[in-house]
Amino acid sequence: MSEKKPVPSRRNMLKGAAVAAGAMSVPMIATAQTTSLRFQSTWPSKDIFHEYATDFAKKVNDMAGGKLKIEVLPAGAVVPAFQLLEAVAKGTLDGGHGVVAYHYGKNSALALWGSGPAFGMDPNMLLAWHNYGGGKALLEEIYKSLSLDVVSYLYGPMPTQPFGWFKKPIAKADDLKGVKFRTVGLAVDMYTDMGAAVNPLPGGEIVPALDRGLIDGAEFNNASSDKLLGFPDVSKNCMLQSFHQSGEQFEILFNKGKLAALPTELKAIIDYAVQAASADMSWKAIQRNSEDYIELKKQGVKFYKTPDAILRAQLAAWDKIMAKKGGENPLFKKVLDSQRAFAQRAGQWQNDYTVDFKMAYNHYFGKGAKKS
Repeated sequence: MSEKKPVPSRRNMLKGAAVAAGAMSVPMIATAQTTSLRFQSTWPSKDIFHEYATDFAKKVNDMAGGKLKIEVLPAGAVVPAFQLLEAVAKGTLDGGHGVVAYHYGKNSALALWGSGPAFGMDPNMLLAWHNYGGGKALLEEIYKSLSLDVVSYLYGPMPTQPFGWFKKPIAKADDLKGVKFRTVGLAVDMYTDMGAAVNPLPGGEIVPALDRGLIDGAEFNNASSDKLLGFPDVSKNCMLQSFHQSGEQFEILFNKGKLAALPTELKAIIDYAVQAASADMSWKAIQRNSEDYIELKKQGVKFYKTPDAILRAQLAAWDKIMAKKGGENPLFKKVLDSQRAFAQRAGQWQNDYTVDFKMAYNHYFGKGAKKS
């Protein structure tokens, strides 16, 4: 004889239905997914430039709150330094960090974002031209003409670069004739016009080439990079001040499709991270470059001011380059015309308004300055 099962009361049945309905109405908790982007710099991992690249990535990663993560690899990790642009355009890499002058071989106009005297503009003024004077649209036009699907952000005004490291000081322009020398961009044309035999090596290959005697002299960029790359181990003479790359900046590249696929919020974070990284980089450069300049002197490096006659020879060489390249390449002339118009106005303002800071420095620290 089987037992009779208790029949649930109407009240309990209604209660159970309500609990079930409530459980079904609780929303699913969404788990945020992280979008990861793989970048490569054009710099050796020990170089301060690679540090600048990772500084930018950290700013993006911190502000994105786990929604976006940029990983930065050093030069050569995926592709050689000079192949970065193609790798980003093809999607082999999601992005990268370098300089526009490295793409000089694709269109000579690209070197104008850094090479040459830029009509007297300093690097910060050149960035002002890029962002507010038409440079950004021109750069986009050039990349489009090359069928390169990239988005470029320029940032980080670089301090004026030295004329170069040499076995012996360069006293006059004729001393450069026959010297096997490393530089990049349109500086190749400038040094070539001045008589040097130029080899545009990537940054990581310069010091080994100097050490083996494959080149007699080279320029790279700044006291911190030059110290880290080992220049004082192979040369003890450095010429300061030059017009070959006196207005350069860095470039952050994104694959256009990868960037377009990001939410508007993350695109805004990238945009503002570029601006923040630009300011931070320029401040860090002052701190580190000035410290390393003193350290290089302690290592026995002798620094010389590049004679004015050589600087004038650079400007004369640049005049010839502008005339030749501008006649061959309409985009080259278009960029030059835009820069010239901006520089004439902005340069007059800056030169008229800016006080002579050397006067104040010499008042406190020069010969005859009162000791505190």
